Amino acid sequence: MANVIFYEKPGCASNAKQKALLLASGHQVDVRDLLHEPWSASSLRPYFGAKPVREWFNAASPRVKSGEVNPDAVNPQEALVMLILDPGLIRRPLMRVGDHCESGFDPAAVNRWIGLKPDAEGVSDRCAMDA
Repeated sequence: MANVIFYEKPGCASNAKQKALLLASGHQVDVRDLLHEPWSASSLRPYFGAKPVREWFNAASPRVKSGEVNPDAVNPQEALVMLILDPGLIRRPLMRVGDHCESGFDPAAVNRWIGLKPDAEGVSDRCAMDA
């Protein structure tokens, strides 16, 4: 069992499914509001690890979908500034257990990291509004 600090967009149906799966898998979930967290570059950057910058962004964000924001056209420093100024651009959820941080919800990766109950299929970080 892990104590997962879970940053969500309040009201997000996908985040609700992800939290339910974590709870059903025996984890404790400390839910926090991604949009109102006072992010800084040093507090946000660890969640992205070695992922390419484009994977730091929520592909379902209206600003990304419209082309106003092009994640492939920014460097890591520019991306962090954009994400801090508009947390709705952040790929969610952000999760932390101890010193280990992750962004997005890939069930296979979460299972390898902290373990999930077997029926994790169908839960991802894809926005339910796009399904």
